[in-house]
Amino acid sequence: MAFRLAYVPGATPAKWVRIWQERLPDIPLTLLQLSGTEAVAALRDGSADAGLVRLPVDRTVFSAIPLYTETTVVVVPKDHVIAAVEQVTLEDLADETVLHPLDDVFDWERPPGEPAFERPATTEDAIELVAAGIGVLVVPQSLARLHHRRDLTYRPVTDAPESSVALSWPEEATTDLVEDFIGIVRGRTVNSTRGRAKEQAEAKPAKAKASGQPRKPQQKRAAPAGGRRKPPAAKRGKPKRRS
Repeated sequence: MAFRLAYVPGATPAKWVRIWQERLPDIPLTLLQLSGTEAVAALRDGSADAGLVRLPVDRTVFSAIPLYTETTVVVVPKDHVIAAVEQVTLEDLADETVLHPLDDVFDWERPPGEPAFERPATTEDAIELVAAGIGVLVVPQSLARLHHRRDLTYRPVTDAPESSVALSWPEEATTDLVEDFIGIVRGRTVNSTRGRAKEQAEAKPAKAKASGQPRKPQQKRAAPAGGRRKPPAAKRGKPKRRS
């Protein structure tokens, strides 16, 4: 038995994996780093039990617990004019060539800036084009860090769409192990965690109680053999009058 956790680029499951290993050392946790599309497909076909994915997801099929929302940044060369300011707006990018990779995580109505001649296949490819001076790239901050290069930097875009990361799983496949991981992500203690971990914790004291010897009812102490019983106290009557 194992728990399989898919996660998209930029998501960081390390803290939760460490807690899992401490609480459930007998159940391996397998990490599957997948693209957004691949992660959703893995949840659908059952090759992953749960996933750290980017919203939105199909809520008719999946349950989802939003975890955090990321800052959106623009990645530029270090010698770019944007590198001289602390933050920018989408209007500031109007004259820039903004790369729009095929795996873009934003649901743009219309991407900002001028479109490039063609769309890069991946965010990683787009980063290479930024380094070559072809354009700039708008991404969640975690992806800017993931693909960090010494010749690039990034700045927050204050009015850009944001990307939220959630723990998601098929609603019809909410297993005990999924409940255990939900408890870890939500910060529950061992005693309050739902699922198998809680059942094991509760089973230990129950087992110990069951193995104990039942108490025998206390018996009344018998009077010592040959002893005399204390005579009952005499009833008091009314004093007789003297004639």
